Amino acid sequence: MNITRALLSIRTTDLRVISMIQMFALTIALCSGWLYSAVADESQVFPYGNVPDEKPDLPLSTAMQRVYDGTYAGIDATRNELFSRFKYTPLEGFDYHGHDGTVSRRDSTKVIRANGKYYVWYTHRQTPTPPNYDGGANETIPSRDWDLSEIWYATSDDGFRWEEQGVAIKRMEKPNAGWRSVSTPDILVWKGKYYMYYQAYLFMPGSRESSGTNGDDCPVSASVADSPDGPWTPCNKIVVENGPPGSWDQYVIHDPYPLVRNGQIYLYYKGEMGGTPLPVRAQGLAIADHPFGPFKKHPLNPVINSGHETSLFPFKTGVAALVSRHGLEHNTIQYSPDGVNFEIAAITGLMPIAPGAYVPDAFTDTADGRGITWGLCHFRNLGRDEGKSHSMLARFDCDLSLDVDDLEMKETDIFNDPEINFKFGLSETQRKRIEAATKNE
Repeated sequence: MNITRALLSIRTTDLRVISMIQMFALTIALCSGWLYSAVADESQVFPYGNVPDEKPDLPLSTAMQRVYDGTYAGIDATRNELFSRFKYTPLEGFDYHGHDGTVSRRDSTKVIRANGKYYVWYTHRQTPTPPNYDGGANETIPSRDWDLSEIWYATSDDGFRWEEQGVAIKRMEKPNAGWRSVSTPDILVWKGKYYMYYQAYLFMPGSRESSGTNGDDCPVSASVADSPDGPWTPCNKIVVENGPPGSWDQYVIHDPYPLVRNGQIYLYYKGEMGGTPLPVRAQGLAIADHPFGPFKKHPLNPVINSGHETSLFPFKTGVAALVSRHGLEHNTIQYSPDGVNFEIAAITGLMPIAPGAYVPDAFTDTADGRGITWGLCHFRNLGRDEGKSHSMLARFDCDLSLDVDDLEMKETDIFNDPEINFKFGLSETQRKRIEAATKNE
């Protein structure tokens, strides 16, 4: 009864004051709870400073999980030993006959060190005329840039200035593999001898002389020498054969690339699957105990689903690969702990075409691959619009080495002159399609 009288005695004004006090108290309580909650959840927010090198105990998006689950091996490009940009330098010592298309150099091997200097081999074409891509080729007129070619070599003291030494491997006598052309070589040093692998053309590249082929049918052959200066003795046989009918590599075995691993020769190569509207390029692996084989193709082929002239090198306990030009995973650098199962380690740009790196431990069977910092590559289709198609060699530099820390090579932002981008403008067909669509809107 006393409480009732007390409540009845409270004036309306007093009720309003009490209500305001209650609301204020409630607001303070809610804010305190929110602040407490924010402080409590701060440990669940990805930090601004001291970005963790190890995977934090936090809820992470799929994108951030890739950072820590081994895909990229580092939170940013500077910490990823398998990320690099590439820089290019013209070479001294090579003459291209005024760039009239009659002289071409392309598809360099790995660079090796021997006799106190660097050696490199490459596809060399010197013909009376440039290639004729329209079916006018013959015994002296090449059908492609790599037709009617031989393998030449050059030496250097510094990797920038080269002295051409001349032919290393001539075209073979007909009907041996390579009578039409020998091209796209790569080098192996094995038990004190030098072995050269190359594409051995039996038919004119681009033709359909060989019934049922796609016009670039080509197996792999090899030659051997006691010295990098030769003389080279051909084995006069196919070392890595095309796959059986219906297989992914039934027509194309290109770009042979040997490394020594597990006491064996791991020879990687490019195959080409039929696709619509474009063919699908991929990389296979064949393994042998002797340079001339027999080579056994890996049951998981293709081992890389993209790339054109893919270059590989020992890295840590596994193998790294530069995958450029073609495919879903072009412009990537990949890594495989076993040389078979590759994953993307980095995405980059302006990758070298047909890179032949200086790989000091390519043949040491190392379990501690140190990586690469430079090599040679080529620029192709020079002068093609003027009917003077040819290629030229150049040097590339990078930081894909465990022994180098070049932050400038880790810069991801590349600035190009706008004229470079405009060179890749719309085709006439594309422009007409867009203009027609615009008129119909």
